[in-house]
Amino acid sequence: MNVSRARVASTTAALASVASLLLLAPPAVSADSGTEISDYGNGCVVDPGNRAVTVDSLRFRCSVTQQDQIYRDAQAGAVATGPTNGWVTRPPQLEAAAPALWVGKVFRTGPDGGTLTNRVTGAGIEAFPADVYRAPSILDGAPTWALNYAPSPTPQVYDEIREITPGVWFGYSWWREGSWPLLASFVLTPA
Repeated sequence: MNVSRARVASTTAALASVASLLLLAPPAVSADSGTEISDYGNGCVVDPGNRAVTVDSLRFRCSVTQQDQIYRDAQAGAVATGPTNGWVTRPPQLEAAAPALWVGKVFRTGPDGGTLTNRVTGAGIEAFPADVYRAPSILDGAPTWALNYAPSPTPQVYDEIREITPGVWFGYSWWREGSWPLLASFVLTPA
């Protein structure tokens, strides 16, 4: 009996040690990239190794405050290149209507910027050109990629994006009048 109790006590102590190590472990790490996952709470996460998780979080799990913090925490990163898929993340009224009207952007860029057109409808129509270049953010003044629609039929629109994880850009669309009200926020990934 004493040997059995000793084994149980020894096993229990070993399990307790393992459990304490797990509880004291560093933040979660992405298996694909070796980079830390940023957890903003309540299911809002940015996972550098999993674009789908990051996009899902931005679209369905992150509050407006969390989205803004994710943007502030990011650097400008690399500029998007080629076709991208896009989703509006706010306001809610536009989230539902946007897929019928806007599905992403096509970037014709190099390391210093370039141009883009918007992908309008799923029919592959491209419209609303913009110049792409680095500029201070309207939101926080830090470097961002500006998407300036002044050369298009919608010159009042001005977007900005940051690469929040490799291949995921988050941004804002502003209206260039008065106090520059926010029209929408959106997320982009390579198509």
